Amino acid sequence: MHTIWFYSVFFLVIIHDGKTYSRSSQWHNNGYNAWSSKYKMLTNVYEGKNLEFGFPSDDDRKTALRKGLYDPDSPLPIDVDVYYPPSGEEPRIFVTIPRFGQGVPYSLAYLTNEVRPNGTELQPFPDYDWHKSHGDDCDGLTSVYRIQIDTCGKMWILDSGEIEFKQHCAPQLVVLDIATAEVKHRYRLPKGMYKPTISRFVTPYVDIADPGPYGSCKEAFVYMADPTGTGFVVYDVKNERSWRVENKYTYPDPDFGTHTIAGESFELLDGSFGFAVTPRGLGLRRMLYFHSLSNDAQVAIPLDIVNDPAYWGNGIKSAMEHFVLLGKRGVQCAAPAMTSSGVFLCGHLEPIGIFGWNIFTPYTYQNRMLLAENPTTLQFISGLKVITNPQGKEEVWLVSNRLQKAFSGTMNYNEINYRILKCGVDELLLGRPC
Repeated sequence: MHTIWFYSVFFLVIIHDGKTYSRSSQWHNNGYNAWSSKYKMLTNVYEGKNLEFGFPSDDDRKTALRKGLYDPDSPLPIDVDVYYPPSGEEPRIFVTIPRFGQGVPYSLAYLTNEVRPNGTELQPFPDYDWHKSHGDDCDGLTSVYRIQIDTCGKMWILDSGEIEFKQHCAPQLVVLDIATAEVKHRYRLPKGMYKPTISRFVTPYVDIADPGPYGSCKEAFVYMADPTGTGFVVYDVKNERSWRVENKYTYPDPDFGTHTIAGESFELLDGSFGFAVTPRGLGLRRMLYFHSLSNDAQVAIPLDIVNDPAYWGNGIKSAMEHFVLLGKRGVQCAAPAMTSSGVFLCGHLEPIGIFGWNIFTPYTYQNRMLLAENPTTLQFISGLKVITNPQGKEEVWLVSNRLQKAFSGTMNYNEINYRILKCGVDELLLGRPC
């Protein structure tokens, strides 16, 4: 049964599984509605001072170091997703490590049970051969920013195809069976869908019409964010057709090009960045929610419009009357996610925490609730997912990476820099311990 939320300025009522809960809130001096408890501790799944890369052999490691293809201080984790095997085994946790530079030996990995001095050891997924060409083999993976795992046991991988803005391969969407590593689908973006030396595709969001366990996850639309190219691409999987969306709503705002996290600032002008969609079964017209990283605007467009290629043949003027500016935050929001009950989650830069907004209500500061604040553990939430576990309970998973320190060159590898955290959705929304 879904959790139903009713918001007011100072009070929150939640109906879940036939029971009613209420929780009062207080004002922070920044004008956001926030729980009275502070510095929420999410469950710590992983933490590391640096990333520990495993290799097929010691010779492979030495070769990568010698050729400059592995710089231990270069990699930065960006995304996380979790696969619960139907056999009931322990969940497999996957992370992405994009190739901002040449020193990343592989761009998609899973956590092992091997603990090293700097953190848990990673191993490449599907295997090392998929990554070792560093862009020379376009049938492999060049640079992966984010992924999405569906309910059919498949991983949707968005590969930007570039390293340091050199386009080695066309951006591609690769769908792998997690259990067998078999390629189930591959789509290379046509040249009209991206801007060579400019585009950098960083986020796929997959909306599936035939989800598992009864469907095959083949009828889907994928929204692919291109923040440096200031647009996004819509891909109709069934018909293998794509089109590009780009207009003033997908651009950055120079007033939000300075990003400040925990007192450190960096400059970045990124457009379209994160997506979510209206969950099915809520009785609402389904919308695509999106925002630019370097902007404070939250925007939506009906799915029946954005999924219809007939609307998108007129460049930046296409379908403008159908876009809805929901509101503005006054601060940047990074990775978003959506619960099945229609609570939109996003990691804000200031205050450093996870905010929730009920999509049944206006997008105003009164209705954006600070659900978890922690200026230490939540510094730049670059990956955020809502995942249903085998017991049917929704969980929030995230990766935080102190991105500001990577940009400013102040990363201290004697400190914990990277974390994977989780919390039950009910616990997060109700203010209970994770």
